[in-house]
Amino acid sequence: MRRTHEDQPALITTAPESGDDEFEHRRRRYAWMMAIRALCVIAAAMTYHVSLWLALGLVLGGAILPWCAVILANDGPPKKRRQHSGYVRPNIERALPSGDNDRTVEN
Repeated sequence: MRRTHEDQPALITTAPESGDDEFEHRRRRYAWMMAIRALCVIAAAMTYHVSLWLALGLVLGGAILPWCAVILANDGPPKKRRQHSGYVRPNIERALPSGDNDRTVEN
């Protein structure tokens, strides 16, 4: 017996991630990026007397990371393309049958 596409079970691996799980992932990524920013600022304060260029690089990283963290935290999954849900004209044949039928009128 041949199975058709409709007979196939749905794969759970193709299901999208739940909204709560996706939000938790974004929240965790934001927290990590802000922790790295804090480490950059602390490292810049501790290394400015050793190397001014290193301290400026760390300050620059500490200034750019919050912007990147906010952009990534607000970025959701891509929206799926929806099928066009406009009006679809039904395919109904409205023509009259031809007159070549066996129903002829006899006089």
